Amino acid sequence: MSPAEFQDQNDISPHSATERAAAASRSTWVSVGVNICMMWRAILKLEAPDAIARVQGIALWMAAIALCAKELLFRYLLAIAKRIKSSMLIAYAWHARSDAASSFVVGVGIIGNLAGFPILDPIAALIVGLMILKMGWGFAWDALHDLMDRAVDEIELNAIRTTLLETFGVSGAHDVRTRKMGDMIIAGAHLEVEASLTVEAGHDIAVDARRRVLERHRVLKLMTHIAPWRRPDLDHENSPRPVSPA
Repeated sequence: MSPAEFQDQNDISPHSATERAAAASRSTWVSVGVNICMMWRAILKLEAPDAIARVQGIALWMAAIALCAKELLFRYLLAIAKRIKSSMLIAYAWHARSDAASSFVVGVGIIGNLAGFPILDPIAALIVGLMILKMGWGFAWDALHDLMDRAVDEIELNAIRTTLLETFGVSGAHDVRTRKMGDMIIAGAHLEVEASLTVEAGHDIAVDARRRVLERHRVLKLMTHIAPWRRPDLDHENSPRPVSPA
């Protein structure tokens, strides 16, 4: 296998992250633009409430069916996304959950219309519009942060470090670093093992530590480096270096 092929299979290109974040940002702003038009129509209806059309009872049934279907879709997509660790599927799942919430609000507006309060219809549309704007801003903000390789918070970082330290054979862990890739995490760590161990034994410990982290956390990839425990790590800039005899 050539070095280029090895890199393609084992490394995550920063360009792919940039493309995903840019695509998410574009689609978000398009949906926000459509949503603003919908809210403007709702405002026009509020100015002329007598012109609001009455709805039929079947509209309420359709809203209820849509709510149940979108909630089931959310749970199904989220379960698959967690199993295969797909940030794109996780985003789609939460889109479905927001759609379910929107269907609930629409249902409330329809009930108001059927009860003789048609003004609740455009009010419900405005509430749904604000919900979509908030969601769109959140997705756009996260997409922009993905472009800047945002790290996880200290709580999640400490949890990953604890999992590494609980691995049999790991005597210490330092330089544990992370960056977010959508909803997933790319991580790296230096693991300290007994200096007397063979290269094969140290490798097996690193493989076990990587497996445990990927199983317990939303980590997509973990790069590890093995260092001898209680000995100067010559790979570090600030570590003491042996002085050659005069």
